[in-house]
Amino acid sequence: MTSVATAAAIAGLLSAPDAVAEVRAYAAAPMAACTTKYKVTGRVVAVRRPAWNGGLVARPDSPVDHYVHRGDVLVSCFDAIARTERGPAYRKCGRTGSVWRVVRGGQIPATCVHRI
Repeated sequence: MTSVATAAAIAGLLSAPDAVAEVRAYAAAPMAACTTKYKVTGRVVAVRRPAWNGGLVARPDSPVDHYVHRGDVLVSCFDAIARTERGPAYRKCGRTGSVWRVVRGGQIPATCVHRI
């Protein structure tokens, strides 16, 4: 389907009030279903954004977006896996790992959070 046809189909759907409510409900459903909460176990942990040229997964040297502190509760629906040929991707909070939890503002090492 071309982009013009897609835009026309969306415009046709959005013209009806019931369709607008359906689209909003559909868009909100994935976020409402995401209820996986994690508690920060590290003292102070950096939430990092992947660098503009660094791919989709953060690295230990990626830019820091903000910091979270021990006891903060975060919501994460997705994981980012950093695979390397040399072994673990990072060593944070006293453990090695390669899984990053995707949270608001960026990504946080999975070794620094605990599922609640």
